[in-house]
This record gives sequence, C-alpha cells and structure tokens, in this order.
Amino acid sequence: MTSFLNKFRKDEDGAVTVDWVVLTAAVVGLAVAAWTTIETNSVGLIGAAGGAVAGQNDGFGS
Repeated sequence: MTSFLNKFRKDEDGAVTVDWVVLTAAVVGLAVAAWTTIETNSVGLIGAAGGAVAGQNDGFGS
C-alpha cells in the first residue's frame, strides 16, 4: 500500500491536463470579455452613426 501511495504521489500525468484546462478556460474568458466589449461599443457606434445620418438633410424633400 505504501509503494502504491508513493507511486501515485509522484505520478504527474494528470498535471498536464489540469494545465491545459486552466489555460483553455483563461482563453475562453478573455474571448468572452473581448466579444462583450466589442459588441457593446459597436452598438453605441452604430446608434451614433444612425443618428447622424438621420439628422442630415439630403436636399430632396421637405
């Protein structure tokens, strides 16, 4: 039993998997944060552009 526990304690095969899971979660989190920021700013920019275009008089009407 003692040799099994020592072997289990020294085994590092699962450590690489944990590293990849943490790294992948960090990348996904950053992607979501970037997407949210871009989406929020895009909506504001589109709204401002639409307002500017709507406020222009094209000379063809009243």
